[in-house]
Amino acid sequence: METVEARRYGLTHLDYLEAEAIFIIREIVAENEAPGMLFSGGKDSAVMLHLAAKAFAPASVPFPVVHIDTGHNFDEVLDFRDRRVEQLGVRLIVGSVPDAIEKGLVREEPNGSRNRIQTPVLLRTAEEHGLSALMGGARRDEEKARAKERVFSFRDEFGQWDPKNQRPELWSLYNGRIHPGESIRCFPISNWTELDIWHYIAREGIELPSIYYAHERDVFERNSMYFAVNQHCQPKEGEEVFRETVRYRTVGDATLTAAVVSRAATPEDVIEEVAATRITERGATRGDDRVSEAAMEDRKKEGYF
Repeated sequence: METVEARRYGLTHLDYLEAEAIFIIREIVAENEAPGMLFSGGKDSAVMLHLAAKAFAPASVPFPVVHIDTGHNFDEVLDFRDRRVEQLGVRLIVGSVPDAIEKGLVREEPNGSRNRIQTPVLLRTAEEHGLSALMGGARRDEEKARAKERVFSFRDEFGQWDPKNQRPELWSLYNGRIHPGESIRCFPISNWTELDIWHYIAREGIELPSIYYAHERDVFERNSMYFAVNQHCQPKEGEEVFRETVRYRTVGDATLTAAVVSRAATPEDVIEEVAATRITERGATRGDDRVSEAAMEDRKKEGYF
């Protein structure tokens, strides 16, 4: 919703969201000695890194970006991640889930999913690099548990989140005070929607991995969702493979992230498509969020982003 202040200064809705996000990013850097930003190569993290570059221009981004690599990534996303980091000259920290599995630090689930075991790898990576504040691209419109979270989300010494113990954020005043061992998760684009993200991508000309736009792919249907055939995700007996033009609304673990049938080849096409849908991108395409109504909240309490 456009505020009185936004109208007074001639700001558009996107101008207001951009200004708010940049203010939050600067605030977390000002209040914290060792911040970092999660950057997976997805659309939300691409927007976040673009905002960070704007926030500190003409200087470089003054913190590292962090990717928790499950080993189940889409190739197009990893290629984009590396290219974008090189363009901006940002330091990339990679926490490897496959390495943690090999060392016996975590154990893969029977179904092959590595989403849940990202959490201990994230916490270990943050500890190893001394990162006491991490920024992420989570938005409140994505999922019920994320709608509960504050912009500055306090985590205890175990990296855990208590939804009943959160700090007030009246008048956009953020309390970043932490004790040794504790940390802060920060969400500068909490108030954005999927549609806002795409309008901003179109306005700013932000580059994204090609799989966010319509392309032909071999897919199969599972749980009423279309999964791409790749090295990480193979059809089971009785699941027929066919060719379809699809795109991804969100990218994550390739074993659990589905595509949607689409002909949207540009940001403007995607905007038209998203404006007509009534299902969030996670609800429509993420198999890991269909485990239970409280799937995301359970993982966040354990330390998930």
